[in-house]
Amino acid sequence: MCGILAVSGYRDVIQDLYDGLIVLQHRGQDAAGIVTFNSQFHLKKSNGMVRDVFHAKSLARLKGPMGIGHVRYPTAGCSSEFEAQPFFISTPFGIALAHNGNLTNTAELRKELMEKYYHHLNTNSDSEVLLNVFAVALHNLRPKKLTPDHVFRAVRTVMRKSKGAYSVVALIGGQGIIGFRDPYGIRPLQLGRRKYGMKEEYMIASENTVFKALDYEFVRDIQPGEAVFIDRHNKLHTRMCKQGSLHPCLFEWVYLAAPDSTIDGVNVYKARVRMGEALAKQIRAAGIHIDSVIPIPDTGRPAAAGLADKLKVRYREGFVKNRYIGRTFIMPGQDMRKRSLNFKMHPIELEFKGNSVLLVDDSIVRGNTSKKIVEIARQAGAKKVYFASASPPIISPDPYGIDLPTTNELIAANHSVEDIRKYIGADGLFYTTIDDMHKAVRVGNSKIRQFSEGCFTKKYPTPEVTPKLLHELGCGRNMTRDTFEHEAAEEETENARMMSLV
Repeated sequence: MCGILAVSGYRDVIQDLYDGLIVLQHRGQDAAGIVTFNSQFHLKKSNGMVRDVFHAKSLARLKGPMGIGHVRYPTAGCSSEFEAQPFFISTPFGIALAHNGNLTNTAELRKELMEKYYHHLNTNSDSEVLLNVFAVALHNLRPKKLTPDHVFRAVRTVMRKSKGAYSVVALIGGQGIIGFRDPYGIRPLQLGRRKYGMKEEYMIASENTVFKALDYEFVRDIQPGEAVFIDRHNKLHTRMCKQGSLHPCLFEWVYLAAPDSTIDGVNVYKARVRMGEALAKQIRAAGIHIDSVIPIPDTGRPAAAGLADKLKVRYREGFVKNRYIGRTFIMPGQDMRKRSLNFKMHPIELEFKGNSVLLVDDSIVRGNTSKKIVEIARQAGAKKVYFASASPPIISPDPYGIDLPTTNELIAANHSVEDIRKYIGADGLFYTTIDDMHKAVRVGNSKIRQFSEGCFTKKYPTPEVTPKLLHELGCGRNMTRDTFEHEAAEEETENARMMSLV
């Protein structure tokens, strides 16, 4: 889960890129980067939020009528500042690239790049691998003058070689902007345009919420296996580079996307409301008394509203969220997540005291957050605390760019619903079914026949994903995470030591 953005216009695009990344900040809070081009490339990237990475001086030097941007949270690789995107390679033409998703054959591609093409890779990021695969494919065509056909042929090679999920934006120096989406369409990518006099400017982004904010018109979703190229004259070219079939990630509608976005024809907010509505029949069948439905902010709100409406039970806000604490789901390291839970949520005690409440969240991953929230509700005086998840039990990792834990860390992977209920301390626990989730999304677009839903069903759309591969990816993830936590602990110890000397 990262956010990507590309803009091609007739004036400096830095303001659109900066503002666009602010809008996409929910897709990644670990690092941010922007690269622009006029007669040369201008790059700024670092760890941190968008507002912390870019300042007046850096924004002033990012000149040019075309550019790309990225917000990241770490999945493959690690959270080193060297792995912040976009990545850049000097030949051919100079190419910068940003990527949302996760390749599942990174090791194989890395080996080929180093042994066959003698490309040195500076990071462990699969995005750098993807950039080099694209650069090699374009270089091998040896174009004297780059044409859209050259670009699309290079993308076709990338799609033939690369496995997994990838929505990509790239900037080819002096030539144009390109965006493409893997043949399964797992991660979202959308095209927008804006009038500039009699001409048109274009934007490619992960979510169309960006278009609305910056006065772009939503054109359409980029299709699975499709590439779009906006040349240096701002002329749009499109081509289907590899025939695919749409398998969008269900988790986009559960948690990842902004509620005001519409992805593959399905409004995110309405899909979440319908997921909550579907839970109502389970609650009625349980025969329990509920005084109020209370959402876990922020992503639990739409589902809670739909559920309360169907049950004809009052909807109440019961928690105040500290907005200066990052998403605990995104935070690398269990110790960091646990520590943040202590001050992330504050109860409005009058909404709990003496009441039987139904808490609604988008999902339950490890169970630690849910357990802590139930404890908070009880401490605030709740008589009964019931808990509902707007998505089914998460029983398996996701190899396509969501930093879900390994199977051993997923509470639903090895425990029954009753076990989980006891662990989180709720008086009752309810999950939306996978069939109800399908229906909730398909109401918006009946043409979506299949989903990327392996975290709920263990059924993955790309054939290379096997239990063996998931195990290998999990081992790599744990090794990276352990390294990061060790470095973070050393830094914290050193900071404490220095403070003691002051």
